[in-house]
Formats: sequence, C-alpha cells, structure tokens
Amino acid sequence: MVLDLVVIGTAITLGPLHNTAFILLLFSRRGVRQGLAFLLSWLANLVAVIAVVVLLTGGRPPERHSTPSTAAIVAKLVIGLALVLYGAYRHRMPPRPHGPPRWTARVDNASPATAAGLAWLLQPRGLVAAGAATVVDADLSTLSDWLALAAYCLLATLSLIAMENCTWSAHPRPPTPGSTPCGAGWADIRNDSSSPSPWSSACG
Repeated sequence: MVLDLVVIGTAITLGPLHNTAFILLLFSRRGVRQGLAFLLSWLANLVAVIAVVVLLTGGRPPERHSTPSTAAIVAKLVIGLALVLYGAYRHRMPPRPHGPPRWTARVDNASPATAAGLAWLLQPRGLVAAGAATVVDADLSTLSDWLALAAYCLLATLSLIAMENCTWSAHPRPPTPGSTPCGAGWADIRNDSSSPSPWSSACG
C-alpha cells in the first residue's frame, strides 16, 4: 500500500493543470491569500476522500478473497486501465491550437472562495480515485498506516506547499517600527525631511 500511495501522490502533485492554475493565482492580486485558500481546499478534499473510505471500511482492510477485497481489486484495475487508455488517447490525438480557458481571465479578481472551489474542480479525479481504492487496504490500528496516509496527503500537496512558501517568502512586507528600507532610521528621515537623504540615493 505504501509504495502505491507514493506513486499516486507523486503523480498527483506533478499534475500540470492544477499547478498552472495555482501559479496564476499566486501572480494575481492577493496571490498569497488566494494560494493559501487553494492549498487548504486541495488538502481538505484529499483528507475528505480518505475519511469516507475509512468510514466505509471501519479502518480495517477487507479479508482476502472476500467481496469487498475483490471489489477493491477490480476498482484498481478499472481505474488503472482507464488512466492508461486516456493517456494513450491524449498521446495519439493531434494537438489543436486553442486559447487559454475562460477562467484564467477571471483569476486576477478571484476571491479566496473561488480559489478554494477551483482546487476542488481541478483535482485529478482518476488519480484521487486510485488513491481511494488503495486506502481500502489501510489498517488504522497501526501507526505506520496512519503515517502513510498523512504522507500521501502531504506528498500530493507538496508542489503547492513549495510554491506557496516561496511566494510568501518573497512577498514584500511593510517596514517594522524602528527600521526602514536601506537601513535609514526614522529619526534621520524626520529630522532631514526637507533635504535629500543619502539613503534615498542609495535606494535608487
């Protein structure tokens, strides 16, 4: 189960569609806030899917050769086959020139609620379903499976966390009292407000 979740989580986090939308959100107005709303909604959706599966299984893997066990195996095969066929179809289909989706023009003025809804909309359903089918085998009586589920959620969100952290670190912040850009003191600016300050030339 652990290896399967690692592979699925990696495939989810490297998906191009939601990463592109997330980058557009980060470069919009209030990008850090919108990115955080998108990230939290994305993570909450993954946790919700896992919670539903765990509630259905009772936190215990189904017995081998039982009906639930057979159904889980069939679901994995169907989902995997569907993903392979879809990938082959997209690979063979000739590319068609088209403009960007309509929602990209509205990203700049999107609200955090819209960003959260966009995260739910752009989650790769096939891969999330594959993850859900794998979680059926989770045994919540062991700490290792709890850690595996938590690692899966974080891995599937890793690209968003990294971009959000980089954007937050680079986001300009207002100067704190007692300090100004380029190192000038507030007293120096106040006492010499009428004449050009050497700090202003240093700042360009």
